[in-house]
Amino acid sequence: MVVSQVNQSAIHCINPNCHRPYPQPWGYKFCSSCGSPLQLQNRYIPLRQLGTGGFAQIYTVWDSHTQTEKVLKVLLQTSPKALELFAQEAKVLASLNHPGVPQVDADGYFQVHFSDPSGQVDLPCLVMEKISGLTLEEIQHQYPHGCPEEMVLNWLLQAVDILQHLHRRHIIHRDIKPSNLMLRNSSSSKLDGQLVLIDFGGVKQFREQIFRRQSSSTRLFSSGYSPPEQIGGAHVGVQADFYALGRTMIVMLTGKQPSELEDPLSGEFNWLPELQKTSNTNIDPKLVNLLSDMVQQDVQARPANAATIQRHLTKLLDKSLKKPVLPTIKLDLQKAIATLIRGISKTIFTLVKICLRILKACFYTIWTMILTTLGAGVGIFTGFVVSERTLWSQQITDFVHQTIPSLTTGTQTFLGSEMILFMGAGLGTAWGLTTAGLCGQKRRYLIASLMGVIGYGLGYLVWQLIHPQYGDAGFLAGVLAAISLLTLGLGTRSHHIVYAIIAAYGTAIALSLGINLGLLSIINFSHPLGWDDLWRSFIFFGLIGICISFWLAVSYYLVVPILRLIGWR
Repeated sequence: MVVSQVNQSAIHCINPNCHRPYPQPWGYKFCSSCGSPLQLQNRYIPLRQLGTGGFAQIYTVWDSHTQTEKVLKVLLQTSPKALELFAQEAKVLASLNHPGVPQVDADGYFQVHFSDPSGQVDLPCLVMEKISGLTLEEIQHQYPHGCPEEMVLNWLLQAVDILQHLHRRHIIHRDIKPSNLMLRNSSSSKLDGQLVLIDFGGVKQFREQIFRRQSSSTRLFSSGYSPPEQIGGAHVGVQADFYALGRTMIVMLTGKQPSELEDPLSGEFNWLPELQKTSNTNIDPKLVNLLSDMVQQDVQARPANAATIQRHLTKLLDKSLKKPVLPTIKLDLQKAIATLIRGISKTIFTLVKICLRILKACFYTIWTMILTTLGAGVGIFTGFVVSERTLWSQQITDFVHQTIPSLTTGTQTFLGSEMILFMGAGLGTAWGLTTAGLCGQKRRYLIASLMGVIGYGLGYLVWQLIHPQYGDAGFLAGVLAAISLLTLGLGTRSHHIVYAIIAAYGTAIALSLGINLGLLSIINFSHPLGWDDLWRSFIFFGLIGICISFWLAVSYYLVVPILRLIGWR
């Protein structure tokens, strides 16, 4: 564009409250309608409005200093968060120097003051390089059956190079999609230009040393392209950009939108069947595997960094340049061998993964047993001290004797000290289980502690009520009551009844077998209980804690997954 052509154009007022923003005569310094300044920073002249993006309006401006057209972004939203994100976008773009990122001058971020009936209004503005060309979204319309593999490989390599530049500076884009990737100076007949990543309104900066401890992110996502952790508002890392880029390239390869590639019932991203319907039926399996890794739901299953993706892409490009001409039979044989090797590798990987999960489950189970046993021991000691040093045991004894006279008939004797000991054991066991965190608990220490105290106290009371008539069955009934209540208070995230039933009945059955085989005797308190007798209590309640830990692990790693598999959510 030359100056003479620009001089013949009308200009635009950027005041959002202006009643007649366009057209304004060229050369005017102030709007003839609202009196707002038309020449910004004595340099930028708004030519026309391009559109609205998010909370901002976009204009084409003429830079009188460089005699070039640029893009002006004006923020209309006045919330503190919007201002923070806009300032961050300006700061990030000014700090970047890469051909795949729009350039921003050092003084390209400023504020324009307007007079308004309600008072002074400040509009934040950002001037950046104007990128002329087509977006990948526009290019996709030219290839309804999918873009060629070589073209997508080129775009992917360029995009990863841009992301590497960003990630090295601790910047995450968070909004990669076809409409935010442009080919500089591209046309419908030439699609091999420089790829440019645009729209940095959702960028996020992080510090490497605290990155893993970030707990949440601003809720910003693009449906179909953003990963699950970003949609859920959890913390996002560089893998979020890889996920969005992988989905973008899959869309370009298949010619389908993300919603067309997702199973409406299961929500799974089934893009491989659609790929077979495109012109890319002979796509390199290594590219398929790379894109599949990039769009994994699990963050840890995606590539760790841009350099990893670049290594895979370099091998793919080298292979495509050096691909030999082989007979069809040899090619088929190579594909069969490659498929077999890939199948064996996946099988080995799966077996290793299963073994690692089993080892992890065993480790967490043993760790839970240790903490539960220690917790029960501390709880017993605390309960013993409380019963010996306070009047609570006598007060509880008197209260129960008045409330339930049947406990004082015959040879049956209720002791408050024993109940306090049980309640202390329940408290310690609950703390041990909660600290271990088995079963994906919410770690509700207060509720778990209360349910442990109540459950074990009630279990002791049930035992005393039933024992005279049913003997050892009374003890097992007390165990069922105590453990079921304790388990319900742990704060498991689902299948609460399943955990309670399996833990309670599993522990009761194990103790019953031990009693019947003569391997375990029911604890026999002395009257009063002495320090020398505490070790029996430690062993007894420690065994109960170990049984609870074991059956909770069985529920968490085996029973609940099976129930989910058959559809019980």
